[in-house]
Amino acid sequence: MSKIAIVTGSTRPGRVNQSVAQWVLAKAEEFGGADYELVDIVDFNLPILDEPFPAAYQNYQNDHTKAFAAKMSEFDGYIFIVGEYNHSVQPALANALSYLNAELNNKAAGMVGYGSAMGSRAVEHLRGILSELQIAHVQKTGMFSLFTDFENFSTFAPTEQSAGSVQPMLEQLLAWSKAMATVRDSASVNA
Repeated sequence: MSKIAIVTGSTRPGRVNQSVAQWVLAKAEEFGGADYELVDIVDFNLPILDEPFPAAYQNYQNDHTKAFAAKMSEFDGYIFIVGEYNHSVQPALANALSYLNAELNNKAAGMVGYGSAMGSRAVEHLRGILSELQIAHVQKTGMFSLFTDFENFSTFAPTEQSAGSVQPMLEQLLAWSKAMATVRDSASVNA
């Protein structure tokens, strides 16, 4: 059975990102088809990228990097929870992804975005980052508006219509996660 991480994208105090991630975890577990786990980037205490070598070399010097890389390598796929900040990805998520490379290669990802424009610009920016990390990202995306899916912009309370955007993403992600296992197997044989 595929193992899917639901990855938070924010570390700031009072963040709504974690409540969105927990809601997505509950919906994913209800959907089934894989083992799901919440990976909260706060738990790894990642400073601004402080590795002396590029992640592609996997010559990690810091314990926080080694722990984060080991955790992220456990999964066949990911669901990134993406809040939109200044038309882009949250800085904490971009920083966290900068620590990794091979651990993510030839895996699949889905995204759940939120923001004033439902996180759409951040999701599209994240697609470029994921492509560089050789992650196959699915087309369907969970999307939530700060105006209709959050009470007072702080309490996550998705509308039925917005909540319905998550299942199509999960369906694609599970299929792609299984398919990418074949790609990983082929890549390791040809290495």
